[in-house]
Amino acid sequence: MKNVFATRWGIILVGAAIGILAPVLQKLGNPGNMGICVACFERDIAGALGLHRAAVVQYLRPEIIGFVIGSLIAAYSFKEFRSRAGSAPIVRFILGALAMIGALVFLGCPWRALLRLAGGDGNAILGILGLIGGIWIGTQFLKGGYNLGRADKTHTSVGWLLPLLMFGALVLMFLNPQVEGEGQSGVLFYSLKGPGAMHAPLLISLIVGLGIGFVAQRSRFCTMGAFRDMLLFRQGHLLSGVLALVVVAFVTNLVLGQFKAGFAGQPVAHTMQLWNFAGMVLAGLAFALAGGCPGRQLFLAGEGDGDAAVFVLGMIVGAAFAHNFGLASSPKGVGPHGIAAVIVGLAFCLFIGLTMRKKA
Repeated sequence: MKNVFATRWGIILVGAAIGILAPVLQKLGNPGNMGICVACFERDIAGALGLHRAAVVQYLRPEIIGFVIGSLIAAYSFKEFRSRAGSAPIVRFILGALAMIGALVFLGCPWRALLRLAGGDGNAILGILGLIGGIWIGTQFLKGGYNLGRADKTHTSVGWLLPLLMFGALVLMFLNPQVEGEGQSGVLFYSLKGPGAMHAPLLISLIVGLGIGFVAQRSRFCTMGAFRDMLLFRQGHLLSGVLALVVVAFVTNLVLGQFKAGFAGQPVAHTMQLWNFAGMVLAGLAFALAGGCPGRQLFLAGEGDGDAAVFVLGMIVGAAFAHNFGLASSPKGVGPHGIAAVIVGLAFCLFIGLTMRKKA
């Protein structure tokens, strides 16, 4: 059976679908210009599990769970589930943590950068330019022989571990629902104010996550891959989906009355442009070295890629570090140690890129 989602029009339709669903989730309760943000939502999950105690960003986001399980369903439905692992897992874990730190200095993953732009946030322009710059640096390493090695086929249970963890987290949420006025319910933490307290209804968020996970696995949707393919091969297939996301999200925001053009006073954003740019350079470079944006890593984990699962766990742990040690930004600006973290993170990524090259 032909995979229609893998065609040019298929990837455009997937991007358009995300461009509609993300602003709708915002209208239904998700934070401003954050209908979907993989980095922010994984940070909220880290808070919900008590890995950090920033009380304003604690919520076990069903969208992330849906991405993984939806991808798992798609992979099994079309016989594409392949359990594999073993390609430099410690490096992938560190890259995940560094990618998260860079994203939280900017305040958003590549998806949110695009959605911020579609919502009128001019600060996203510097973030997107930084993302492209980081990916460009990554492509230079790829041209020079950078390679994390080959993942090997392994036990089926390895590929199931992250989906099972996500399913377990969903069960925890049902067993420990938020109690009005309480910041903790059983083992989970819930924000009472701030972005973590803003969320669409649980079942709607989960269904949207499942749907996006399903079609994104079929289409190989990836923001990092879109820019990488254009920079390396001048191929615009994946980029057409990214452009569709921006255009359709822009129109949807206009229809829903959510478009607000400008730089100041944008939701969950700051105006320190140098560090908007540099934070996303770090994130883009880490994504390029790891082989996928944070959304793509979730979809890969759903289809059995244990190395992608390690990257995801690295991002969640990185979010905990970012908030426990003052690395993450806020609407007031970059955190007290965020600038140093970006510089150190870039040094780590350059070290990885320079030392993990196959010799001619």
